[in-house]
Parts: sequence; C-alpha cells; structure tokens
Amino acid sequence: MNPPAAPSSGSFAIEVEGLECRYDERVVLENVSFAVKRGEIFFVIGGSGCGKSTLLRHLIGLRQPARGTVKYFGRDFTHARPAERKALLRTFGVLYQSGALWSSMTLRENVALPLELYTGLSHKERDEIVALKLAQVGLAGYEEYFPAELSGGMKKRAGLARALALDPAVVFFDEPSAGLDPITSLKLDELVKQIRDTLGTTIVIVSHELASIFDIADRVVMLDRTARGVIAEGDPRTLRDRSEDSRVREFLNRREETVGAEGGATA
Repeated sequence: MNPPAAPSSGSFAIEVEGLECRYDERVVLENVSFAVKRGEIFFVIGGSGCGKSTLLRHLIGLRQPARGTVKYFGRDFTHARPAERKALLRTFGVLYQSGALWSSMTLRENVALPLELYTGLSHKERDEIVALKLAQVGLAGYEEYFPAELSGGMKKRAGLARALALDPAVVFFDEPSAGLDPITSLKLDELVKQIRDTLGTTIVIVSHELASIFDIADRVVMLDRTARGVIAEGDPRTLRDRSEDSRVREFLNRREETVGAEGGATA
C-alpha cells in the first residue's frame, strides 16, 4: 500500500482560515483561524457548548463551513473537487468519541474497512496490515473479537487501529478519554505520544480533560461559547499561569468535574 502523500514543504499540517460554522441560521463559530504544526499534539479545548465538536465536524468534512477554508499540507480541503477531496481524506484518520465500531463486524473487518474503500490491496495484504495496526495499539491476537466482547478502553484502541489503517499523516481524536477510568485514560495518552514519536503523526484532540491536556499537549486552542470563537492559543501551562483572560485561567485551573463534554462528532 502506498501511504498518502504529504508535501514536504511548509511547517503546517493544518491551516484553518476565517472559518464560520453554523446550523441553518444559528452561528456557532465565526472567524476561527489557527494552524497546527507537523508532528504536533494539538488540543481543541473549551467548556460544554463552545463548539469543539462542531469545529471537528467541519475539519473532517462532515459539514461544510459557511465561510472560510481548511487546508491540509497547503492543499485546500474545503473547496476541493471530489477526486482531490478523496485524496485528502486519505491523509487523515479519525477516532470518534464512542469508537464508532460496527458491532456486527469483527475487529479484523472493522480495521480492514478503510483499506477496502481506499486501496486495491488483496485480502491477504489487508489482513497483514490489520494485524500490524492492532499490534500497534496493543490488541495483537484480537482480530476475531467483536466490539461487544471488549472493554471501553479496548474499543477506543480498536477504533484507533482503524484510524491508523491508511497510515495517515494526521489523526483526530474526539474526546478520547470519555467514559474511561483514569488509569485507562493515562494509558491512552501514552499510546498517543508513542504514535506521534514513532510515526511522526500530527495529532489533533478535542477534549476538556485537564490531565491529558497538561500531560501531552504541545499547544492548545481554546474556544468560548459567548465569543463564538477562539479566545486563547498556546502552551496550556503558560496559559494556565499567565493568561490575561480570566475565562482561560478559570478553565485551566478548575476542578475536572466542573466541565462536561459535548455530544461528539458522529460518523
């Protein structure tokens, strides 16, 4: 399998310029601009209802922005023609909040699905890649298991194996720690760092979990419901201690249980 090509020039994996996200007449986000560096672990953070999952839906093409542009490696994704859009879709993978595994399929079949849709690989070649991806996330030997036979943490890892199936340059995570106990969440964070460090993958995570934010984030962008956009960007530790915006300091110094997750991006 030939991995999707990512141009070597330029330092940014993702560039978001003047994005406006709306549902009919209701504007959720407006004039959102930021860039994600190659090989960065980048978090989208903020309180419930601020538009985190809405932004994710627009970044991965589930919804079309009312205005603005999303670029991957300098290539316009928002206004791309169908063939170019399909090629760009191969450059990223998504781990949805629930894992979004097909319950009637084994893990082998779930992880193989992107390979069937986007490549011309033989059945044997697909099986070899599936085994490799499951091993990468610590699920070697679980090919014939069904999602219902797995714990919550194992389902997340299986979903991650599927997100990695096409060797994407970028992987999006939608509230990856939702529903997980602290130990399982910590192990998932360690896996995220391992993937970035060993594969050079750019990671974008939608989350409100402070433990993960301070442990693995290189940078964050913070959204605010009232502002309908970005109110802070940078190193979360610096923002926590030095931000001049009280909303930012309050969020990053809060108790974990005070902020809930949004509904999540759905497949």
